[in-house]
Amino acid sequence: ESAQVKIARAISAAPAAIAANATIADVDAKGKMSVLRKGTNGFTCFPGHIGVIGDDPICMDAPSMQWANDWTAHKPRPTNTTPGVSYMFAGGKDFSATDPWATKSAHPVTWGPHWMIMWPFDAKTSGLSTAPSNTGTWIMWAGTPYAHLMVNQKL
Repeated sequence: ESAQVKIARAISAAPAAIAANATIADVDAKGKMSVLRKGTNGFTCFPGHIGVIGDDPICMDAPSMQWANDWTAHKPRPTNTTPGVSYMFAGGKDFSATDPWATKSAHPVTWGPHWMIMWPFDAKTSGLSTAPSNTGTWIMWAGTPYAHLMVNQKL
């Protein structure tokens, strides 16, 4: 794919005001990141890879990037010291809403446009649902150190 196609897909993940000044980066199959467009607002948007479950367009601030790097490295818990914000306005798909490291599923979970707060959320103390939903809010990967708040968005 051309850089222009990847950039267009990456910016589909975020609100226009954020996408306009975000860094756009791509990650190859070996995990190497390359910058397609330098940004100025502290957000980084990725195009993901079409057809790859769990690799959808996403736009993240610096704390979310730290959270994602820790998750990818299978660290025991995220090390970001402030909550992060991530946008997935193009929707998403993952193998599991309960297991952060699931790599297969007969029934992947799909949801529409949403944004996330990347900070530990406890379903017991917050009273928020852990059931995947395309409306309202819910906690994905509840009961794990990588639990985070999913906030559904109408566009």
